[in-house]
Amino acid sequence: MILITGASSGLGASLAKLYAEQDNIAITGRNAERLEQVAGAIKQPNIAYVCDLSDEQSVIHLFDSLPTTPNMIIHCAGSGYFGPIENQSVSQIKQLLDNNITSAVLMLREAVKRYKDQAVTVVIVMSTAALAAKAEESTYCATKWAVKGLVESVRLELKTSPMKLIAVYPGGMDTGFWPTSGKQTNTNNFMSATEAATMLKQALQASEHGYISDITITRG
Repeated sequence: MILITGASSGLGASLAKLYAEQDNIAITGRNAERLEQVAGAIKQPNIAYVCDLSDEQSVIHLFDSLPTTPNMIIHCAGSGYFGPIENQSVSQIKQLLDNNITSAVLMLREAVKRYKDQAVTVVIVMSTAALAAKAEESTYCATKWAVKGLVESVRLELKTSPMKLIAVYPGGMDTGFWPTSGKQTNTNNFMSATEAATMLKQALQASEHGYISDITITRG
């Protein structure tokens, strides 16, 4: 079984549709209506959970509800909020920190507590904003750099564990992320979420003795 967070839209929704062609999947998202639409569009049986990953009890309940140990967890949940630093409101900054950092910390913490002695692959989807600073994306970059530090630190803790931790850095995707981000961006030449999902799924193929630990997906 594969657990995909942030599956109510964008890359998470596209990955859910692709993986459902061959695996049993469980999907989560904050928006119940959109999550239901994604679940309904998937042909194979699936399990959908409305979940706030920034809340500890919600995360625990999610993992308690899974019918079996997932062989892969793909964490796509997050949000974007852009603009000059002086124009960013405190409430929106705090929401961004919860959606991007707290959710990743709590999800990874729970996965490690439960599965670190098992061959579970945990994929953390970030952004190319975790690799390079960008003007008018200061707080967003800060959250992604924080998650990159989280991933690299937990990898050291899992050095002798069969659990694999994979970092993904996509950039330039045309999704519903942009209209609500506060930044005017021409996305005509960006990748579609389906294109990015297809490339990521191919890159996540592992062999008996190896896997790709860091994946950057950039638009051409």
